[in-house]
Amino acid sequence: MKIKKITDFLEQIAPLGLQESYDNSGLLIGSPDKNINKALISLDVTEEVMDEAIKNGCDLIISHHPLIFKGLKKLNGGNLVENLVVKAIKNDVAIYAIHTNLDNISGGVNGALAKKIGLKQTKVLYSKGGELNKLVVFCPQSHAEEVRNSMLDAGAGHIGNYSHCSYNTEGQGSFKAGEGADPYVGEIGKTHFENEIRIETIVPRWMISKVINAMLEVHPYEEVAYDIYPLTNKSENIGSGLIGILEKETDIEEFLKELKMTLQASGLRHGPFHSTRKVKKVAICGGSGSFLMEDAYRQGADLFVTADLKYHDFFLYHGEMTLVDAGHYETEQFTKELLFDLITKKFPNFALRISNMNTNPVSFM
Repeated sequence: MKIKKITDFLEQIAPLGLQESYDNSGLLIGSPDKNINKALISLDVTEEVMDEAIKNGCDLIISHHPLIFKGLKKLNGGNLVENLVVKAIKNDVAIYAIHTNLDNISGGVNGALAKKIGLKQTKVLYSKGGELNKLVVFCPQSHAEEVRNSMLDAGAGHIGNYSHCSYNTEGQGSFKAGEGADPYVGEIGKTHFENEIRIETIVPRWMISKVINAMLEVHPYEEVAYDIYPLTNKSENIGSGLIGILEKETDIEEFLKELKMTLQASGLRHGPFHSTRKVKKVAICGGSGSFLMEDAYRQGADLFVTADLKYHDFFLYHGEMTLVDAGHYETEQFTKELLFDLITKKFPNFALRISNMNTNPVSFM
């Protein structure tokens, strides 16, 4: 199987256009046309993970965290990243990262964490704006259904849990074909009026080219009139973190004990809480999520579970919302299972394994 077949599938689920500006997701090492026999899934790419891949004949590593975050100016073994890049190239091991683009979809990293800790009725904690466009195209009535379906089948028209959404208006278009034109209707040099349909639909920013190409393939006109309008609407299923409710209200201490056990964490850092306080609504963000504290508080979370919190963060919210630092690795570890399940379901006959290596660099004495 070619690498491209797997990466195209993963990017349908978590498009690269959803990654943050500082990120470096995607195929970092290797050709998309390379044929591979086996892949290894890990949270990080370390020396141990690389050796595991080589030993087990895995010619692709799919990791959550990118091996290469910044540009490399040299490859002379001056640091761990350079050494691993050289080793990967020498052993013909491709490396693919699926990082903040997987963080930013509701069924991604946080969806896996929410499932493990039993959160129900989840929704995105901080929805992203500026990710949507409105696409408007004009076409003759005779081809409106074909053009509309082509756009919607290509991925346009998704609003929440609804698909194939569009708005259609009848009108009359006019044009005059000039010399050298090959008009679908009308005559050269004469103004022509045609009964047309104005089709409007929503298109995610990262899919706009795909949808436009699908529309142009079936549109009968030689020159197609269409408009793209950027929208400030927020995408309900795209953004950072999740917030949801527990099946039943729980004592906070009991919840923290269960959370520690579920995450197999050596310890939990948490802020103050009232011993009699119950937990019902929980906000989460796998990995570094301190930027979402205010959003969690405004939405009435009893607890916010994330990682990499600072000392002074724990002074906030006076016990009205308890901050819990459960560890970066601990809150993202279920990403490996998520990727394994997604790929196995799509390609059941492809050899795939989850790394046996615990790549957590943090230990407690």
